[in-house]
Amino acid sequence: MLSNYNNLSERKPSPKTGMPIRVTLPHEAVAKKHPTHRVLTFSKVFRWQPPEGQTQKPATVEIAGSFTHWQKVPLARANKLDGWQATVEHIPGNRTHHYMLLVDGKPTHDENADGMAVPRGPEEEQFQLMTSRGGRVFMLAAQTK
Repeated sequence: MLSNYNNLSERKPSPKTGMPIRVTLPHEAVAKKHPTHRVLTFSKVFRWQPPEGQTQKPATVEIAGSFTHWQKVPLARANKLDGWQATVEHIPGNRTHHYMLLVDGKPTHDENADGMAVPRGPEEEQFQLMTSRGGRVFMLAAQTK
């Protein structure tokens, strides 16, 4: 398995325009074993904007989740949005994924999450966000048509 998803980017952000990054995940093993079997996937745009009143810009904004095998994927600065974003492609569909948004390496709240879940295992626990109900990770309900 590839250890660094940064190398999978089809497009890298332009230093002048700050265009969003596009990340293509490797195909699932099922597709390799059964070339005629169609694996349903989808793409998701992840976005983060600093909270209102925050003037200091973070050095890094990243996403890590079950769909990246918990490898960090950077979000690119999107000047027009005054935030960061990345499009992650080929996310396996028809299942719920867990993920975490990291700002300067620390878990942060994602306003666009489909919900929160209790972390399953040490990979998820290392990225958990502590809440009043304990550690949590975000949920992504991956539905395809």
